Amino acid sequence: MAKRGGFPGGMGMPGNMNNLMKQAQKMQKQMEESQKELETKEYTATAGGGAVEITVSGKKEITKVKLDKDAVDPDDVEMLEDLIMAAANEAFRKMEEETSAVMSKLTGGLGGGLGGFPF
Repeated sequence: MAKRGGFPGGMGMPGNMNNLMKQAQKMQKQMEESQKELETKEYTATAGGGAVEITVSGKKEITKVKLDKDAVDPDDVEMLEDLIMAAANEAFRKMEEETSAVMSKLTGGLGGGLGGFPF
């Protein structure tokens, strides 16, 4: 009669679980280091042919706004507002894109679940 319960392979599972935990800890450390590195980076985008330039940090903060004098038209404030918004959104998009790419490189080996387990 077959044994019920337990893991196939006898005592092999505890060693595999230990390796899995070590890999998870290593990945967590790599992710933390990558996140810190990403937070120090800056991302710049322009709008209106360079009339507006916005720089954001990896911490999701605007760190610099540069406006061309010709972009400041008191009769068309709405246009300047749109250019600032467009440049800021593009800078944040660049930051998110790089963050996502770096993190997916670190987690790419998981294959949809932790260590191939379907959860």
